[in-house]
Amino acid sequence: MSFSEPRIFAIVPAGGVGARAGTGQPKQYRLLCGQPMLRLAVCALLADARIRQVRVAVAADDPHAEGALRDLPRTTCRPCGGPTRAHTVLGALHDALNDCDGALLPTDWVLVHDAARPGLPADALARLIDACLRHDLGGLLAEPVADTVKRATPQQHAGEPVRVMQSVSREALWLAQTPQMFRAGALLAALEAALADDSAAITDEASAMERAGHQPLLVAGSLLNRKVTWPEDFDIMERLLGPRA
Repeated sequence: MSFSEPRIFAIVPAGGVGARAGTGQPKQYRLLCGQPMLRLAVCALLADARIRQVRVAVAADDPHAEGALRDLPRTTCRPCGGPTRAHTVLGALHDALNDCDGALLPTDWVLVHDAARPGLPADALARLIDACLRHDLGGLLAEPVADTVKRATPQQHAGEPVRVMQSVSREALWLAQTPQMFRAGALLAALEAALADDSAAITDEASAMERAGHQPLLVAGSLLNRKVTWPEDFDIMERLLGPRA
């Protein structure tokens, strides 16, 4: 790789417990096709040689990460997980910027990818990187909403049935995926500003960048890049991955 080319790093926040997945352990270590889900997500990033390094951010007392990531090239595990995803990504950015061994620069590109998206296809990853470099803009993988969207009525009492209040136009609506790719310095500043505001709702990196006035690119993702959230998602993802894993 020529050093005149843009430098691209990846961060995988993996400090959560995945309570909704019902695994009894952090869901990123649940086996899919015989491998920890976290390892599959990292391998999906390593498929693109333009990514110089994948930095996995885990909780300080995480006993599983080292074994899950053993022998993977261009990968380091860092105990900088925080109480939320945004805190974990921010901690990982600070950690990488202060790393004396090939330190991240504020002008470098950073891809943030969910540990719970092990099915990221190589062509979708390449599309995102190509688009962000071509336009010199941050962006994210996403899928246009295909289903009819309903807004529910507020529940006034526990046990009250949920009813439709109205249908919502799906025109111009997209479902965000990861990776999400931004310049390291800009993302760090956006996350710091958002976390300093108790009223800010930061659900992903793009939402922090939007709050800072940016308009990230929407790049076509993939149905294979679905997020494993609920218990039944593990079986679905295992069937989708099949011989790929």
